[in-house]
Amino acid sequence: MSGSLWLKSESAGLDTLPAVPRPRPRWAAADPIDELTTRLEEVIAAAVHPDEIAAILESDGMTDDHIRLTYGREDSFALAEDLYARVERRFTEPDGPPTDPWHTGVGGCLLRGLVFALPGLAYVLGAPLLAGPPGALGLPAGTVPLLAGAVAGWVWNQALSHRAYSWLGLGDRRAAARTLLRGASAGALLGALVAVAAAGPGEWGGAVFAAGQAVYLGAATVLLVLDRERALLGALAPLIAGTPAAYWLGLPDPVRAALLGTSLAVAVALAWRELRPGRGHAVERGRAAPRLAASVPYGLFGLGTGGLVLYAAIGDVLAKGAGSPVAGASVAGPTAVALTLSMGPAEWLLHRFRSESLAGLRASTSSRAFRRATASTLALCLTVYLAVLLALAVTGTLLWPGAPDIGGIRLASLLLIGTVLWAALLLQSFGAVLSAALVCGAAAGAQTVALATGAGDPRLVGAGVAGAAAVVLAVLGGVLLGRATAHRT
Repeated sequence: MSGSLWLKSESAGLDTLPAVPRPRPRWAAADPIDELTTRLEEVIAAAVHPDEIAAILESDGMTDDHIRLTYGREDSFALAEDLYARVERRFTEPDGPPTDPWHTGVGGCLLRGLVFALPGLAYVLGAPLLAGPPGALGLPAGTVPLLAGAVAGWVWNQALSHRAYSWLGLGDRRAAARTLLRGASAGALLGALVAVAAAGPGEWGGAVFAAGQAVYLGAATVLLVLDRERALLGALAPLIAGTPAAYWLGLPDPVRAALLGTSLAVAVALAWRELRPGRGHAVERGRAAPRLAASVPYGLFGLGTGGLVLYAAIGDVLAKGAGSPVAGASVAGPTAVALTLSMGPAEWLLHRFRSESLAGLRASTSSRAFRRATASTLALCLTVYLAVLLALAVTGTLLWPGAPDIGGIRLASLLLIGTVLWAALLLQSFGAVLSAALVCGAAAGAQTVALATGAGDPRLVGAGVAGAAAVVLAVLGGVLLGRATAHRT
């Protein structure tokens, strides 16, 4: 038997009294549902669905038989719907302001952008040390080994940074330090070997410079991962002080080399101070190590984004040669500097978007309202970033002697590449690093093929490739960011 006898239809009339209406005595209990509503009012008012109330009723030990007998409802869900309808919704506010895990100061982000760009002064200071006949592709002497070493460093150090951050996220600073020590050393060696292999006859100066560049990239990676941007800025002080003097007054080559060597030595010493054995807290053994494969997409991301910045700076030169008589075939230095410096504001705007989207998630009452708020915030942040990038590019062009004109297709290409970089970084911050890496890598690969085959004008090709990549990233971002679950911290 699955129910009580008095609930069976065939038991009607057996041991029952006729339904004689009679008034409720004064001593009788109040309506049990009203009584239950009063007792659970706060819980009911905060519920967003009757099922929440049903779960509470069941957890309180109320069976369906008890509910039918006491409250006259079929089951816990029917009773929960009745209770839900009786009480107005009142959602309690938190005691204090909601925590914002994405809040960050703009000063720190600007400092990171600055230390990303300032190492470029080394190329200005060391230019006389690279003097020689043009190398491969008609580029200035030493350019090919420098570029090869830089690309190798971007790939390696991006993956290394992710692995070190993974250890830090597990609370194991010693493991992160070991990873950085071994990884930075191996990356410096790899970058130096790649540069030497890419050097042509008479480019030994470029190979030596590229080897120093590889060592610096390793040391800078250590300091940036461990939040030592101020220390890295101090290491760059000799470059900051020496470059204006070299440009306006002229400095002998030994002094230039000494300034470069001093800056490199200070960076390495500061990195070693952070990595020396004994620093950090010990953790229990047996902790699972982060997967090596998880860091590979970050290396590919560094390759793709680095390639796009590289082509934005020297795409014309690669296509036409440094000595080409075609107008505009020159290194777009201000473009590269603007893209590098803009990474500081880009980082802050990424944090700002994550913060505002989290606030929108709390304030929105429907998925449509949340998507609308997210799209508005995204458009605002991207617009601000592109405005900053444009201002940096225009300022750099005005201050850079002999810089190519930034108008027309070159400006459109710059803004499209900026859009691609910011959108890719946004996807990376939401964990979709593989998608972002594939899109940026495909864009850089397409531009490489176009330059190698001579298909079309390099500026038009670059703008077209960047525009296509921006559209793909916009679609991916719309699919990902439109889901509220993607914004969980």
